[in-house]
Amino acid sequence: MELLIPQWNAPDNVGALTTLRAGGHSPHPYDDGQGGPGLNLGVHVDDDPALVAQNRALLRRLLPQEPAWLSQVHGVTVLDAAALPPGAQADGCVSDTPGAVCVMMTADCLPVLFCDRAGRVVGAAHAGWRGLAAGVLENTVAVMRARGAQDIMAWLGPAIGPDRFEVGAEVRDEFTRHDAAAAGAFRPYEGRPGKFLADIYLLARMRLAAVDVNEVTGGGLCTVGDTRFYSYRRDKTTGRMASLVWLKS
Repeated sequence: MELLIPQWNAPDNVGALTTLRAGGHSPHPYDDGQGGPGLNLGVHVDDDPALVAQNRALLRRLLPQEPAWLSQVHGVTVLDAAALPPGAQADGCVSDTPGAVCVMMTADCLPVLFCDRAGRVVGAAHAGWRGLAAGVLENTVAVMRARGAQDIMAWLGPAIGPDRFEVGAEVRDEFTRHDAAAAGAFRPYEGRPGKFLADIYLLARMRLAAVDVNEVTGGGLCTVGDTRFYSYRRDKTTGRMASLVWLKS
């Protein structure tokens, strides 16, 4: 199994990782991109459920508990990873319980991991453009602060890069209605009238700065251009990676 380990200034009692495609049991089109089996962790992408269960079991060996798997709906709901209701739908989760694992699955959307400098609260958010525009990062930060988190830092995981993220004017308008400065994260797509290339990493940094989260690392990895990652935009039918964060016991 290949992993991406966040490079951030997290306390020693915070664990975090992002999975890549390689090292699982899933066949094409959920494979590793090199002809070998893939580590697809999504149960909703028409992969064989038994193989997804085997992939999740491989991941589970690295974790203190089973991750708090959610049904992600591109919204702004934030739940407690240690107390999920049945069939939980959310795009953010937090925990101040050692061992409880926050997890978000992605294949181009931006996963954001959070912790506070004291190592008391962690969080994760799934930031596709809809959730990002609607405030999923701000909501996650607010719930963490309600749990006592101070001096929050964030890590931006692999997502669609600024040279690949083609969007329409309606997406730009959604962000600029909230903050006119967000226009700086969009540039006209040459040869594609009415289309723009969006920088989801910059948009996330701007949203986080607005709620005083200024220690932000990561960013710069493009899921579309780098075949180590699953990418819906590139492949349509594909698997899902997971980004996870937890407090160590």
